[in-house]
Amino acid sequence: MRSDLVLALPQGYRTEDVLAFHGRDGEGIAEQASPEGLRKGVLLDGTPVVLEARFGDQVAHCSVDADGDAGPALLAQAREALLNILGLRIDPADFLALVRDDPVLGPVAARHPGLRIVQSATIFEALTWAIIGQQINLPFAISLRRSFIVLAGRRHPGGLWCYPEAADVARLTLEDLTSRKFSRAKADTLLRLARLVADGSLVLAPERPVEELVRELLAIKGIGPWTVNYTLLRGYAYPDCSLEGDVAVRTALHRLLGGPARPDIPTAQRLLATYAPQRTMAAAYLWASLADA
Repeated sequence: MRSDLVLALPQGYRTEDVLAFHGRDGEGIAEQASPEGLRKGVLLDGTPVVLEARFGDQVAHCSVDADGDAGPALLAQAREALLNILGLRIDPADFLALVRDDPVLGPVAARHPGLRIVQSATIFEALTWAIIGQQINLPFAISLRRSFIVLAGRRHPGGLWCYPEAADVARLTLEDLTSRKFSRAKADTLLRLARLVADGSLVLAPERPVEELVRELLAIKGIGPWTVNYTLLRGYAYPDCSLEGDVAVRTALHRLLGGPARPDIPTAQRLLATYAPQRTMAAAYLWASLADA
């Protein structure tokens, strides 16, 4: 069942950022990005769905192609997922006002007008991607993510694989993952998380109080502050994520500020505190500054 909708895009919207984020996997098994737009597969309430967005003049012409009936609840979830993957959650205006005269990020912001945070389609995707990407390089993380999708996801009739939900991952065994180059610790964490979400012990609802959610996530073995903050950024569009544990963020701070060595985590935390309560956009601009270099 296919449904169409149109989403307005803000002035200065940067389609290239959205396409680059969703086009990182060159094999394109679950996402396909082209100059015209993007297609992404995701499971929503057990239904394989392909989300499509074609970019026009300050609008995105979107479609939701569900393999089965698409009632109002599923269509509402699909619309939320489209807002996520198009980066339409966090308005950067408050951050830009904050750093207008900032000597560090003010010039970076001026070079990258319209920069936005692109998110994962669902909170579960954001959290599992954060776990997959812990302490490994991006190409290897993308390879593991591809294996994860094929192991636990399902294929849409249109050909794209759909990113799995918790119940799909909870059915996997440790060997399913370790035989695909997942470390035992990473596999353990993914399965532990999926089973907590699948049985209702952990609720990944967008309306949950952040402090409560953070406390519950940190209580799960294998999930630390970086994973939690990255999940808040990619899954919840939380505006004040502090990513002092991110190596790229600290590398960017080092390049912008100089000094003999990259800032350690406590120093980076102190530096990022300058940008509260807009530290999420600070991280985005620090990442963007690495491309300038």
